[in-house]
Amino acid sequence: MAAAPSVRRRRLGAELRRLRARRDLTADHVAALLDWSPSKISRVETARIGISVSDVRLLLDLYEVAGQHKSELLALADAATRRGWWARYAKDLIFAEFAAYVALEDEADSAANHVTYNIPGLLQIEEYAYHIIEGGRSAFQGISAAQADRLVEVRMRRQQILYREHPLDFSSVLDESVLMRSIGNRGTMRRQLTKLIELAEMPNIELRIHPLKAAHVPVFNESFTILNFLPAHDVNFPEVLFIDSVQSAEVLDTDITRHYRLAWESFKSSSLSPQKSRDRIAEAVKEL
Repeated sequence: MAAAPSVRRRRLGAELRRLRARRDLTADHVAALLDWSPSKISRVETARIGISVSDVRLLLDLYEVAGQHKSELLALADAATRRGWWARYAKDLIFAEFAAYVALEDEADSAANHVTYNIPGLLQIEEYAYHIIEGGRSAFQGISAAQADRLVEVRMRRQQILYREHPLDFSSVLDESVLMRSIGNRGTMRRQLTKLIELAEMPNIELRIHPLKAAHVPVFNESFTILNFLPAHDVNFPEVLFIDSVQSAEVLDTDITRHYRLAWESFKSSSLSPQKSRDRIAEAVKEL
């Protein structure tokens, strides 16, 4: 499976395309000047392939980019060549769409999440995650026990984005049924929900419970996450939608994302406040 293009690689490609257009050069013209194929220019600019730092330097010299902007783009090019931690799992464990999502999630500034069946993966404790993945293994017989263990490892590794120097701002709306759905045993659920209360106190995490009795809201049978990215190097990066359902998963950056954003805002507005949501989770812990 080909490596999923990172946000760095996509931003670099978009900026190189902008700089070429600013110089009023066609891809064919640039390819002729550098003795490259036109398809290489196209694939670099659309992030279908990576590009070496030395080749980026050639392009920047051709486009007459200098000073701080050149230094930033060379640094971006260097960062874009580095393989993400998920690459070693993408070869034989996680499917292409999810690998692409993890690559994007790792560089996102914020995430808006809605879940209908279980605690979001970024907030799961290890034993809860194991029961979720093991349940899927039992239902679909698609992975081995050893692969299930590695998938739990992937999930735990993803959570580091919540604790890094510039952490992901994570806002999640959880269907109230998630608190009632038994995953593992009562001890597992008690520890998971207690951890959820602790996480909700973190400044970069906002949790809201969507009551089962809430009215006049969209009905979704799938969980989804919308990733948002801050502008960098004069390049805006669009919101990205990840739809996760039992039968499929896909990453989208098309107009459909806007509709899911509106749905998420509707869910949020009809949910309990963060404080009342913590109180509801605490009630669920007592019930256990």
